[in-house]
Amino acid sequence: MADELPEQEKPTCEDNEDNGSLIDQPVKIKRKITLLNGVALIIGTIIGSGIFVSPTGVLLETNSVGLSIVVWCLSGFFSMLGALCYAELGTSITRSGGDYAYIYAAFGPLCGFLRLWVAILIIRPTTQTIVALTFAKYAAKPFFPECDPPENSVRLLAAVCLCLLTAVNCLSVRWAMRIQSVFTVAKLLALVTIILVGLYYLVFEGKVEHFENAFDGDYSPVQISKAFYSGLFAFGGWNFLNFVTEELQDPYKNLPRAIWIALPMVTGVYVLANVAYFVILSKTEILSSEAVAVSFGLKTFGSFAWIVSVFVALSTFGGVNGILFTSSRLFFTGSQEGHLPVLFSFVHSKRHTPIPSLMFTCSVSLAMLFVSNVFVLINYFSQILWFSVAASLAGMLWLRHKEPEMARPIRVNTAIPVLFICCCMFLVLFPIASEPWNAVIGLAITLSGIPVYYLFVTKKNSHDKNSCGMKITIFLQKALDLTCPEIEQKLQSD
Repeated sequence: MADELPEQEKPTCEDNEDNGSLIDQPVKIKRKITLLNGVALIIGTIIGSGIFVSPTGVLLETNSVGLSIVVWCLSGFFSMLGALCYAELGTSITRSGGDYAYIYAAFGPLCGFLRLWVAILIIRPTTQTIVALTFAKYAAKPFFPECDPPENSVRLLAAVCLCLLTAVNCLSVRWAMRIQSVFTVAKLLALVTIILVGLYYLVFEGKVEHFENAFDGDYSPVQISKAFYSGLFAFGGWNFLNFVTEELQDPYKNLPRAIWIALPMVTGVYVLANVAYFVILSKTEILSSEAVAVSFGLKTFGSFAWIVSVFVALSTFGGVNGILFTSSRLFFTGSQEGHLPVLFSFVHSKRHTPIPSLMFTCSVSLAMLFVSNVFVLINYFSQILWFSVAASLAGMLWLRHKEPEMARPIRVNTAIPVLFICCCMFLVLFPIASEPWNAVIGLAITLSGIPVYYLFVTKKNSHDKNSCGMKITIFLQKALDLTCPEIEQKLQSD
């Protein structure tokens, strides 16, 4: 096993009667993502709504200016350690799919399916919907300067954002990457503007009163772990390039390079942006603010504060694009391995974009818009998410023991994944004491995938061309001009 999942675990034509798979080898889509695109994808996905709203969550838990800045620094360092480990995973298992592909390779199809199951039900649609709602709220804010935009208008605008970006991603990978690059530059300019304004007041106006007694606060382990949830939420996306490894040009070189360029840049920008916030805003003002960046703009830009709302909208628009792009590749890979309907492994015959996976990703996110309070779902998937990251790294250590001869262009010191796993388990275990139901619900959602796996994934299927499911697949294949050579060959042989 050098570059792909183990041969004995891949679905083949001979296995069709046992596991219902229709594909012989995974369908390849073209490598169109350059190093610059990869850097833009990481930065553009990380810098979404988090840095504009999460500072409130970090300060709420720590109640300390100094400790908040330390949490932001450590969140960046923590993400960098994880990204280095994922560089080893991504260059030894060069399948798209991220955590799903790594857990599948290390612990087998059931564990891999459970990770995919949670991603489908909560993690991906919730994350994407939250960022889309944040985009809609701040895109509409300049038109409602004295009040919040109407809730239904925000949801409708979020739906338009999701549909528009889905259409672009269906039409062209290059256009999707161009959008990512342009909006990444826009959000970096926004944050650089905030940083420069804050540093001006700090250096030339001498505003340091908010840094007095900076390290007075709450240092309990539970509160610190909750503070890291908010900080690490803002860094979410550091491993998203691993979800599109099969489309990255020269992944052995460009995956680690993109990580080394993007993560230090984001960490520096985040820490300096928080310093700028604390220069202008007091603890009370930050804690009472729904969006710190907007409150910052009101005190520094006056009548031009609406510009900050535009910056936030631009930032989150690019974030939605990055999440949509990587989510569709996760479902595409899941279909290749027989864990999702075979239709999701089809690509457009000319554009080589996974249209069914993109449409499915968009559909589940649109469905989330009808949830009354989608933000509450963050509490359910945070622990699951960090547990799956820990499982991926545990799988990496297991594969080192199980398959020592596997090609590993990058091999990190063993102490790094061990430290990272310990930190992940800290994030998973400590909040259980204060919020046990979040852990119980998250575990129940994960385990609910077991009966689904045995009833539908391992169930014998004939894939008769006259079956309802196959008729729908063939109809959509013709209607959307989709192709999957291995499946077409199988259908013809039937």
